Amino acid sequence: MSSAVQPYRGFNLYKMDPKYRVSIKADWRPEPGETLFLLFSRTREMPMIKVLTQAGYDERVQIVEKSQLSEAKKREKLGSLAMLCREVTLNEQGKLLVPKDLSEKAGLEADSDVMLAGREKHFEIWNKENFDRFLELEMNQDDDDELGIL
Repeated sequence: MSSAVQPYRGFNLYKMDPKYRVSIKADWRPEPGETLFLLFSRTREMPMIKVLTQAGYDERVQIVEKSQLSEAKKREKLGSLAMLCREVTLNEQGKLLVPKDLSEKAGLEADSDVMLAGREKHFEIWNKENFDRFLELEMNQDDDDELGIL
């Protein structure tokens, strides 16, 4: 499997600056001017922000469109996806501005530690405390690793 199939791996500690910007790892940065989507989400009841490329956003749209859901449910899901996303781009220094209101919903604060976590085809921005709890839960799953990958 090439890294193009799974471009976002690992996790790193970063600092959110006073203007709610965070530097993005060079190898995670899109092409200059390419749009990213910030998707407010929750995992295990903890808030975080998923960062999607245009291809990642489009893939989610296709999943809904190809699903067996009713047309009304499809519109509802696609409406929720559109509403929960914010379009952004990186600045020239490779920093991502996370709007203050979205940051606060995800528990991210100015001048605080944040974690960037690769999740296969997207990456996530977590506040450090929630990420530490999430990582502990991930590492303490029942020993049900049938594939033997963890």
